[in-house]
Amino acid sequence: MIVVVCSGGPSTEICNLVPYHETANVVFIGADRGAYYLLEKGIVPHAIVGDFDSVTELEWQQLEEVVDNVEKFQAEKDETDTDLALLKALTYNPSEIVLTGVTGGRLDHYEAALRSVCRLQLEYPAIRIKIVNTYNELRFLTPGTHDLDKHELFQYISFFAHNEHVDEVTLRGVKYETTAEPMALSSSRFTSNEIIADNAYIEFTSGICLMIRSVD
Repeated sequence: MIVVVCSGGPSTEICNLVPYHETANVVFIGADRGAYYLLEKGIVPHAIVGDFDSVTELEWQQLEEVVDNVEKFQAEKDETDTDLALLKALTYNPSEIVLTGVTGGRLDHYEAALRSVCRLQLEYPAIRIKIVNTYNELRFLTPGTHDLDKHELFQYISFFAHNEHVDEVTLRGVKYETTAEPMALSSSRFTSNEIIADNAYIEFTSGICLMIRSVD
């Protein structure tokens, strides 16, 4: 099962959700204003969570009329609305969580979302968790070997050490290959690569690697 979480970043930064809407076995969760963005796209969320301080009274009434699973919280809380939506997503036992609507607005909200996704990916390694917008897809990789599939949209691929150095990075099937090279926390050496083979992969022995796939 795929769970799509739509947060309240600017609607222009929300990726095209139509392919997910047309896929069976997909659950949509709206976080705060992200719930209303789903409605605007013709998608009725399976669940909505947050304090909903970013929607108008009329928009809130529209949401209450069509959504069965509503969890409304006080504005003063420890978790962000996105955190609450991600926790809700986990209750569906997903194989994949897609988070959108977090990259184009406030930078503190983006940084919080990035940290939350990293934490959850480490806690739930069997779940594929990614952040997407119109032009990018972000994932956190843990030590081991990860296949890199070709993507018609996201042609370029970059890797960055996150929180700590990444050791012995080997890249195969890409334009710029490496063999057991270190990836320093401050390094931009692994930016803007391209997948050129069907059997491409990245392999490393320690650290946390942020992978960003992008449109030109």
